[in-house]
Amino acid sequence: MTPVLKPYPAYKPSGIEWLGHIPAHWAVLRIRNVVDMRVSNVDKHTKEGELPVRLCNYVDVYKNDRITEHLSFMQATATEKEIERFRLEPGDVLITKDSESWNEIGIPALVEYTADDLICGYHLALLRPQKTSLDGGYLHYALQSPAVAYQFHVAANGVIRYGLSLNAIKSVRLPIPPLPEQEAIVRYLDYVERRIRRYIDAKQKLVGLLEELKQATIYEAVTRGLDPDVPLKPSGVEWLGEIPAHWEMRRGKYMFRKMKRPVRETDEIVTCFRDGVVTLRRNRRTMGFTESLKEIGYQGIRAGDLVIHAMDAFAGAVGVADADGKSTPVYSVCRPEPQANVHYYAFVVREMARSQWILALATGIRERSTDFRYTTFATQLLPLPPLPEQEAIAEYLDKETANIDTALNNTRREIELLQEYRTVLIADVVSGKVDVRDVAANLPDDNDIMADDSDAISEEVQK
Repeated sequence: MTPVLKPYPAYKPSGIEWLGHIPAHWAVLRIRNVVDMRVSNVDKHTKEGELPVRLCNYVDVYKNDRITEHLSFMQATATEKEIERFRLEPGDVLITKDSESWNEIGIPALVEYTADDLICGYHLALLRPQKTSLDGGYLHYALQSPAVAYQFHVAANGVIRYGLSLNAIKSVRLPIPPLPEQEAIVRYLDYVERRIRRYIDAKQKLVGLLEELKQATIYEAVTRGLDPDVPLKPSGVEWLGEIPAHWEMRRGKYMFRKMKRPVRETDEIVTCFRDGVVTLRRNRRTMGFTESLKEIGYQGIRAGDLVIHAMDAFAGAVGVADADGKSTPVYSVCRPEPQANVHYYAFVVREMARSQWILALATGIRERSTDFRYTTFATQLLPLPPLPEQEAIAEYLDKETANIDTALNNTRREIELLQEYRTVLIADVVSGKVDVRDVAANLPDDNDIMADDSDAISEEVQK
């Protein structure tokens, strides 16, 4: 169990509103006073006369908070001068200096792996701490503090793409403890972070296993039914494999008819999400959608319709509408014939997506794009169990997937809580809200993490 952390014995005003009070012996300095900064423009080009190098690029930093030998660095070339200036050293910190989103500015990564041919690439700024006054690990954690990251977000300029100027980066202010105290802070945060990472890794493995269980449960039920001993026969369809001998195969056009209803004044927009939920947009979210000035071609949707997103069906955007409303013409809105249970066939079509059968039917030029409209759906051979069996399968899958989804949501929430705990802890430690010096001094030298560490952290997060 991590000891309870206490505040410092004395504080003073930092003179900065967003930082508040800091320990009385700390300072607040701008990055330019403690860091040698270099903005790289070495691109992923290959030019004659230049030397081969590996670039640590934007993606490496954006996806990883530490630069290690396990990353796949980009191949490029650079001049001797560029190699000398942008070669990485242990303790360097890289930050993203421009991006399509303002909140992706200033993301830091600590350099832990270096080589003669590994250099900082474009879209990044290399921050090299002055070793007499700043520890690279402390800088890495300080830049993750919301109070520091906020300065990057405020300084980012742009309309389509946001960027930080050289002066904007240099002007960012950091709380600076004495160097030995910085090292104690890094020691403590590294120790806690290893425990958190181990716990998150275990939970992410559980998420993977639960997702596999869900997929296997759905596949077995929609293709084999609920009787494990039933005789099977070839279906004649690659993604489907064998089906129960008493089932038939029918094309989609005999199972569903495409609807084209007028829109009513009271109809709200219905959205088909990639997780198979088809509901009023306001029930889930409104951010990230483009509103049409003119609703050309909009159509009515009714609860119980099978809705297929033509462009996103390959990713699972297929489901049963839970409310009346309206949608764009990119949706195929279908009504089941008497022999078809709409909930069973929603599972069937989503299984077609998961098996990448829908993606294999793609006719679009853009990568991973499809145009899975009703005309294509209508030609597909689908399993046709007896109607009572369809209903039983749908009821079984609703129950089983709901149980698995509950476990998935609980596990993902635990991961979110750990990530929130980490963010708050870093903010409190690097801003001096809590004193970790004594705790850091008593941490085990070998940094081994006991098996119950993750449970201890989990208990603290849930308090």
